[in-house]
Formats: sequence, C-alpha cells, structure tokens
Amino acid sequence: MRLDRLLANMGLGSRREVRKMIAGGAVSVNGATERDPGFEVDPDSDSVVCGGRPVRYKKFVYLMMNKPKGVLSCGDGAPGVPECADLVGDDFGFYELSPAGRLDVDSEGLLILTNDGDFIHGIISPNKKVGKVYYIKTDGELGPGDVEAFRNGIKVDEDFTAKSAELKILSRGGGVSEALVTLKEGKYHQVKRMVKACGKTVTYLKRIAVGGVILDERLRPGEYRELTPEEIEKLRKCAGETGKL
Repeated sequence: MRLDRLLANMGLGSRREVRKMIAGGAVSVNGATERDPGFEVDPDSDSVVCGGRPVRYKKFVYLMMNKPKGVLSCGDGAPGVPECADLVGDDFGFYELSPAGRLDVDSEGLLILTNDGDFIHGIISPNKKVGKVYYIKTDGELGPGDVEAFRNGIKVDEDFTAKSAELKILSRGGGVSEALVTLKEGKYHQVKRMVKACGKTVTYLKRIAVGGVILDERLRPGEYRELTPEEIEKLRKCAGETGKL
C-alpha cells in the first residue's frame, strides 16, 4: 500500500495533507525518515510513525456502543436528529461506520458499528438466526399465556407472523411487568409488535446482548469501545462465518 494512502485511510489528513507531512520529514518507516509518498509499505509488518505517533493500520473496525435514547441507529429519519455514528470521536470517526442491526430512536442498548459489510450481513441476515436479547418493561402484566404465545410464534398482523421467540418474565404486579425477550429474527419494531399482539405495551426497551456478546455495563449511554478479538470471533461463529481478523 502507498504510504500516503495508508496515512489518509487512517484519518491523518487528506491525501494532499499527508503528502505535505511526508515531504516535510514527519513520517518514518521502520525507523527511517521516508519522504516519498508513493513508498510501498506493508500495513501488517512495517512500523510507520507520523509526527512521533505510531500508526496502527486497520482495514476494519468493530465497535460496541451503548446507544442512548433520542439517537438514530443510522440516517433515514427526521432531519436534525443525531445518528450513532455522530457520537464516534476522532479515534474511529473517519471510518464509514454502519450498524449491524438497528434500534428504534426511543430504544437503547447494544449497537455494533463496523465498516465490514460482510460482518454486518452475517449478524442481520434472518438465515443466520443470530440471537438478540432485549430487556423490556411493559404496561400490562405478562403471564404464562404470553410466554406460550411467544414460544409458538405470534401473528402480528395480516402481513407478518413472528417466529418462535423466548419470553422470560422477571417480575409482574401492579399492572406492569419486566421481562427478557430473545429473538432470532429482527423485523421492524418486532418486540413492541409482539407484545402489543398480546394486549400489552412496551414502555422501555434495551438490547443487552447480540450473538452471546453482552453489553459492557461500564459503557454509559453514548459511549463505545472496540470489540475484543474474542467477541468478534464469537459473533462470527454465531453467524456461521469462518476466518479471523
């Protein structure tokens, strides 16, 4: 890969800007100053330093975000409403990140952001049956009949019958409930629609796990971190993929 392309791809400036830095002697490769922007480097083995800081090349990045309420998973909603990618800082903001599965604007919790399209497809494809776990609160008490209905699959409307899902009631009383819902498909507003078909209303929804990867409790709403190699591999296996980072 050309040296100027590597630096530009890593968000260190435009191609013109990084060429100026290279020409000015601000960049070294394997300990030697390199002034040729077309110098070929191996991103996996060569040591590149720019302005005294090591440059760690990554073709793909995988982030775990605790999505807050009031933020879109991605653009196509109301103008002026922020998107999750807008919350990503300069450390990863130069990547073209997309969510591997969406959350409603009024929902929160685990959202995976990446620029790896194949990885996204593996997570969201209905054929892969990657499990997603949601913590919900409802207006109306859930009961054994609702657990059975979720297990059998629910006819939500004339156009959609939800497949079998797991409903685990955590608490109930006083006309409200808390529960966990595990789905292996992800239709539009699916959890809310299934609960509504049972005669109750979801008042709070938070996704807490995807494919066995659990939301990091240390992340406050709007915060993010890179997925660990173990978490990425777990998701790949869950989606039936092969290959390493």
